[in-house]
Amino acid sequence: MNVLPYSMTYEEIVRRALLEDIGRGGDLTTDAIVSDQDTATASIIARKSGRIAGLEVARLAFRLLDPEVKFEILLADGFDAENGDLLAIIKGPARPILTGERTALNFLGRLSGVATVTRDVVTRIAPYGTQVVCTRKTTPGLRLLEKYAVRAGGGSNHRFGLDDAVLIKDNHIVAAGGDVGEAIRRVRRHVGHMVKVEVEVDTLEQLEIALKENIDAVLLDNMDIPTLRDAVSVVNNKALTEASGGITPDTATDIASTGVDLMSIGWLTHSAPVLDVSLDFSFKI
Repeated sequence: MNVLPYSMTYEEIVRRALLEDIGRGGDLTTDAIVSDQDTATASIIARKSGRIAGLEVARLAFRLLDPEVKFEILLADGFDAENGDLLAIIKGPARPILTGERTALNFLGRLSGVATVTRDVVTRIAPYGTQVVCTRKTTPGLRLLEKYAVRAGGGSNHRFGLDDAVLIKDNHIVAAGGDVGEAIRRVRRHVGHMVKVEVEVDTLEQLEIALKENIDAVLLDNMDIPTLRDAVSVVNNKALTEASGGITPDTATDIASTGVDLMSIGWLTHSAPVLDVSLDFSFKI
């Protein structure tokens, strides 16, 4: 089940985005044309088909400007919209609707874009049972929301940051003298029993060494398809297997066919196109 975090966890993100837009002088255009007594109705509409994510974030953008704005969601996050579908209706003071429009749509379009490409990859590889996970290759400041969007698309989250799991990468191994086993042992001496440990390997030789240690998962980095198949066979359910390294929607199916448990795809958050959404405004005095 995909659950949006409490609004307090992303309120500052939305607040910063609004302040970036409003700046020091406020909304010069709207403030000159619209009085604080004017009211309006607006509709948020999908201009392209896709998986929706971020409507509650869009709602918050308007409510931070004015709590009197009413925002009715008609198609919830995690559902698919077709071109022309009505996603939400907004009613209330006209000024905050116009001032918050771009910030709200930026969040909604960005997060829906991430959810859409995630959905497409999940659907494509469904016959193989491989789980799609995201990475830390997220837009600075938006990680919490982009990882939520991945879940809305049917994917799962890898670690949120450096503090919730161990991933021993190639440079960590270099720092441990080039010894995979030594890097794992140092980690195990340092972290508690609740912390999962994953190690990145580039070769089957490194994989054999890693499997002799106490690891929970192994990241098979930039391996070709035959090597991935061999690696899955070598692991033989002793640990979770994760394929990683430049995976795109076009290559995901072949990688899933190797039998890996997981595939981590940075593309979901660093290259997903924005879903086109718009706001249609109706002015009332």
